[in-house]
Amino acid sequence: MAHSLLNRFDNRIQTGNIRIMHDSRFTVFSFSGKTRILHLSWFAFFLSFFVWFNHAPLLGAMRDTFDLSDQQIKTLLILNVALTIPARIIIGMLVDAFGPRRIYSGLLFVSAFLCFGFAVADDYEQLALMRFLLGFAGAGFVIGIRMITEWYPARQAGIAQGIYGGWGNFGSAGAALALPTLALAFGGDDGWRYAIGTTGVLALLYSAVYFFSTSDTPKGSTYFKPKRNGALEITSPGDFFLYLVMNIPLYAALAVLTWKLSPANLGMLSVAVVDIIYAILASLYIFQTIRIYQINGHVFKTSVPEIERYKFKQVAVLDLAYMVTFGSELAVVSMLPLFFQDTFDLSIVKAGLIASVFAGLNLVMRPAGGWISDRFGRKRSLVIIMAGLAIGYLLMSYIDHSWSVASAVAAVIFCSIFVNAGNGAVFAVIPLVKRRLTGQIAGMAGAFGNVGGVAFLTVLSFAAPGVFFLVIGGSAVVVLVAVMFFLDEPEGHMTEVLPDGTVQMIKVS
Repeated sequence: MAHSLLNRFDNRIQTGNIRIMHDSRFTVFSFSGKTRILHLSWFAFFLSFFVWFNHAPLLGAMRDTFDLSDQQIKTLLILNVALTIPARIIIGMLVDAFGPRRIYSGLLFVSAFLCFGFAVADDYEQLALMRFLLGFAGAGFVIGIRMITEWYPARQAGIAQGIYGGWGNFGSAGAALALPTLALAFGGDDGWRYAIGTTGVLALLYSAVYFFSTSDTPKGSTYFKPKRNGALEITSPGDFFLYLVMNIPLYAALAVLTWKLSPANLGMLSVAVVDIIYAILASLYIFQTIRIYQINGHVFKTSVPEIERYKFKQVAVLDLAYMVTFGSELAVVSMLPLFFQDTFDLSIVKAGLIASVFAGLNLVMRPAGGWISDRFGRKRSLVIIMAGLAIGYLLMSYIDHSWSVASAVAAVIFCSIFVNAGNGAVFAVIPLVKRRLTGQIAGMAGAFGNVGGVAFLTVLSFAAPGVFFLVIGGSAVVVLVAVMFFLDEPEGHMTEVLPDGTVQMIKVS
């Protein structure tokens, strides 16, 4: 079979039927062609995060309406990230199977009605349920990764993905800036409800805009789909077992979230319910393992043709890298305002403004990280960025009241530069692993970002902030070693084979 496929591959070369994707000029100051797709997609991502974090700046008003306790507020925050972990995996599969245009429009459409449900909640139970379901909106990030991959050549993948991720990620900051003012403009005790509802209206309208204004690929290009759906395709026995290992942290993170809600912590779930959730998680892992074997069991019997292969270790290393970069960003953004407030006796407003720098730099540094990868090499860039990230967190671990505020802010900025550049550098590589699986690979990496947030915040619940920063820095060192020794620089071409035997070569370097 492999020999036959290679013969067909040779024949296609001789007859000139292999289509090679060529590079072209990059610009952001346009609204046509691929640049139009970029702008439409980052704004879709912006809206998905705008919706996902629409509760955060309005928690005070919700507390007054429902007379919420601190435990109930903490539960809402936990529920907001719980569904996003499996949702990113599922959405990644759907994107590869049905295309980003349909799935992004569908996600925004569904998220709109979840917003409406959250806005009209009559009691805490309904509020909590809708908040849990709104974690689905956080999976929007994955969809645009595949869309941008289809429209941009490899040498522009980093900067394009960086702009998509960096500008879209600003949706959470946009919600923090706009929604309190909007709630005040509506006025009254229900102002927050109308503000939340407005985000749903925006998502609903834009779902139609995106559906009718985009296409999955440029005209004449092929949208490659997985040969089988339900699990990521792998191409060797060793990759099969590595895939099983890499799935464990995803379930472990959900188990940790369940434990936080258990009687041993927040006490929001009974012992019986917690045990049932643990059993469900274990059953799902077993079911997924069986499904992975059903899709990939052939690798134990026959060798996958060379031109069809990719190395799953690439996926594993990138998952871990994003766990440290984006995962630490999620965790640090959550705790940094209170850290500055307590350490330097600052007001809530001043502490919040200082802390906002950490996430705010994502707007510039994520595209910069992608551009650096495009310009100077994917692996080399990620190695340097991970080293800088480790040093940055080491510096932050020493911050205490003896420091000046200016010095502490300088350390935060230094660290944030590498954290946000790292986000861009990781997703400069992900589209270059295997084209038809890009959505699933991006979904898995995105889920690991959430896993990192859960893991690092769990460390913070047991340790002082200095230890928390040190643990993240140590994790960065481990990932740095993994990148140095196990990540391969994308070179040459990816190949995808159509059902009729046509081979498309996609340049990756």
